[in-house]
Amino acid sequence: MKLKARSKENRRASEESGRRGERLAAWWLRLKGWRILDRRVRTPAGEVDLVARKGNLIAFVEVKTRGSAAELDWAIDQRRLARVAAAAEVLMPRYAGPGDDIRVDVLLMAPGMRPRHIENAWMP
Repeated sequence: MKLKARSKENRRASEESGRRGERLAAWWLRLKGWRILDRRVRTPAGEVDLVARKGNLIAFVEVKTRGSAAELDWAIDQRRLARVAAAAEVLMPRYAGPGDDIRVDVLLMAPGMRPRHIENAWMP
């Protein structure tokens, strides 16, 4: 019984850490000149953590937060990126207009380090 309670607490702590990471990622992107259009957008194809615009570029951003920089190496994989890209495809008409460029980015967050921004992370 304690295992269930502990795993529920772990999920809750992970969710809270993820939300905090998304807030920090949004703040960091704003400092870099991006405008945050939306957060945590769900579609039948998946979820996009942040939708951001800079000029005529729309970025669908996956944010991964881990407890240490070493853990970030395993935070993202092709399957997750494909899910974000599928969600981005569904969301494009909502956020992008004629002449806008679209890409999927990843922001990796860990305590004590600058966010690592991987631009154009998804190439099918």
